[in-house]
Amino acid sequence: MKLFHKFGAWVSILPILLLPATAFAQLSKSTETLGKVKTKIGADVTSDLPTLIGGIIRVFLGVLGIIFVIYVVYAGYLWMTSSGDPAKVDKSKKMLGQAVIGIVIIVAAYAISEFVINQIIESTK
Repeated sequence: MKLFHKFGAWVSILPILLLPATAFAQLSKSTETLGKVKTKIGADVTSDLPTLIGGIIRVFLGVLGIIFVIYVVYAGYLWMTSSGDPAKVDKSKKMLGQAVIGIVIIVAAYAISEFVINQIIESTK
């Protein structure tokens, strides 16, 4: 039975691990096409370092926001299924409080990073 579970886990994870190889299969054609578009419209398709870092930070903070939503839903689920048990209700209230503190930190980090990235971009122009 354990062998089946391990095999099932590998079968479900294997397509995810092979996905980047599939994505890179068309890299040369897409790069060539982007080069043609770049020459036709006269625009620079590549981005500079501050813009790239800003994009990475935005994606990271977006993932943290998704984790926040999952955390709040889980805490709400615990609260709803606590059946009036004070220990479980207190645990879910604590989780909700931590989630709110976490989202405040995430929003503050986003605001600070947005300000810093904008200042870096403006100073390099």
